[in-house]
Amino acid sequence: MSVPEAAVRRRLSARARATALGVVVLVAAVLIGLLVGPVRIGAANVFRWLFSFGNAPPGMSEQQALILADLRLPRVIVAGLVGASLAASGAAYQAVFRNPLADPYLLGAAAGAGLGATIAVAYGPSGALDLTVPAAAFVGALLGVGLAYGLGRSSLGGRATTSLVLAGVAVASFLTAVQTFLQQQRSETLRQVYTWILGRLGTTGWDDVRLALPSVALAIATLWAVRRLLDVIEVGDVEAQSLGLNVTRLRLVVVIAASLATAAAVAVAGLIGFVGLIVPHTVRLMVGGSYRSVLPLSVLFGASFLILVDTLARTVIAPAEIPIGVITAFIGAPFFVVVLRRNGGAGGLKKRVRSASGSPPDGREAA
Repeated sequence: MSVPEAAVRRRLSARARATALGVVVLVAAVLIGLLVGPVRIGAANVFRWLFSFGNAPPGMSEQQALILADLRLPRVIVAGLVGASLAASGAAYQAVFRNPLADPYLLGAAAGAGLGATIAVAYGPSGALDLTVPAAAFVGALLGVGLAYGLGRSSLGGRATTSLVLAGVAVASFLTAVQTFLQQQRSETLRQVYTWILGRLGTTGWDDVRLALPSVALAIATLWAVRRLLDVIEVGDVEAQSLGLNVTRLRLVVVIAASLATAAAVAVAGLIGFVGLIVPHTVRLMVGGSYRSVLPLSVLFGASFLILVDTLARTVIAPAEIPIGVITAFIGAPFFVVVLRRNGGAGGLKKRVRSASGSPPDGREAA
């Protein structure tokens, strides 16, 4: 067997092992999410309830069946959808911007969602916040990304990904300023707004599943379809174009899909940071840097990660809950430092910025 064939087989074997591990971890995370809670429900009852398709089996009270069906199961599903969305979006952004520190909130989605939620809480009907806040956050996130992309495309002719990043920073700063102004005008709503900003899954239900699922499914399916092309675009715009790839169109498709997934996630769960950094980089340690493996495995492990973090958030100081964004920040902040150091600090990032603007990497001529 030749050396290249052996290397390919090793990569395929690592991918298969990682996929099997991801499925096992996801199933375990779902079961843990269903089992853990203030009302004790035995594992045998949970399994029998699952195999009876949601009907209360003999030996289980109607109250326990309702807790599983109306509280724990939708919460686990929403956590899985949000985790998968943020992890896949993070991996996609890191590919198209060729920046290992890119995250799902890069283009102003978080700031737009925060502004939308603030408007809904401060000026919307107080009796319908469970509906108006997610809807307003979804629209705000898409608006923020749309403004950032439009501004980035108009500067430098849209040729450099750095213009998109800078546009995202500018739009996020402006929208955050507007949000702060509105909060000062309606200071009595500060507590509600900040509760949402810190991330929450405690009030999720089937309405949130119905809101998030179509957008998440469409976005992840789109990213899945172009995952092989992400390996091409990561080598540089000039090289990718020389291979016949329409870089501008691919970047637009990926940014729209990742932003749609991010908007759906923040609409139902608030702002939960660092998932798009932690999960893709952990997956790369397992299977390498090819997005044929990184993207689908990020979906699996992202869902598992956030289900487990949510379970931790609602059990550490039970019956109270820790905002889920606080826990991901505790994990993600040191992880961010590790990633920064592994990528050569400022020098490594400067090389990636030069590459993002279309310049060939050091020591290599453009094709």
